[in-house]
Amino acid sequence: MYVMVAPPDNDVLWARALHFTYNDGSPALSGVSLGVQEGEVLAVIGPRGSGKTTLLQCLAGLLPVRRGEVWFNSVPVHKMGPMDRERLRRDRFSWIDPAPSLVPELNVWENAALPLMLRGTSRRRAKTAALEWLERLDVGKAARKRPHQLVQSERQRVCIARALAPSPTVLFADEPGAPLHRSDRTQVLRTLTTAARSHGITVVLSSYEADAAPLADRRITLLDGRRVNTVQLPPVGEAEGRAACSLSA
Repeated sequence: MYVMVAPPDNDVLWARALHFTYNDGSPALSGVSLGVQEGEVLAVIGPRGSGKTTLLQCLAGLLPVRRGEVWFNSVPVHKMGPMDRERLRRDRFSWIDPAPSLVPELNVWENAALPLMLRGTSRRRAKTAALEWLERLDVGKAARKRPHQLVQSERQRVCIARALAPSPTVLFADEPGAPLHRSDRTQVLRTLTTAARSHGITVVLSSYEADAAPLADRRITLLDGRRVNTVQLPPVGEAEGRAACSLSA
């Protein structure tokens, strides 16, 4: 018989026995459990197709949990309806995609301020917060430029500023450095984690490369939708099918 267990008091996010299957019947998650403490930076490491994005989407309420539990501050996200999950994402969460996605009709500061203005924050206050984060992320000089005038790494920094400006409780970053060169990727990840820590923002960061792990407080590793103890990832450009693992007990 399935017994519901209350999450630990010090975990801002807590998941138990998460399963998720795609519409075609292929499994994405197979019994993943984890806890994330307030203010912690957690790295989810694994090769492409390991279930990292699906895990983050379930934790963030983007995907409805079909089996298992997800709790945010002791509130059962897995029991929420679509409207409540949407409100939770708007008010408490932020999300960063692998590739920078900005509104082309808006300039840089307007893009960064957009989540705040959608919450009803005045244009002046939203602009002030956006400009502060753009400066911290070294793209303040581009505040009045359009997205097409920026290079890829600058656009991703604007996306990070947009995610941080509303001061979310939890920031989900799904391979935020994936489209960048290695030097830019390391710098962007370091800037993201440093900025989040300075404001006590909890971060769940996914990456297919283990070099993101040293920037986190803790890491978990996924392979084929399961938590594993170790994964030896091949160098970039080699077949990811060579990954070797040992399953968690």
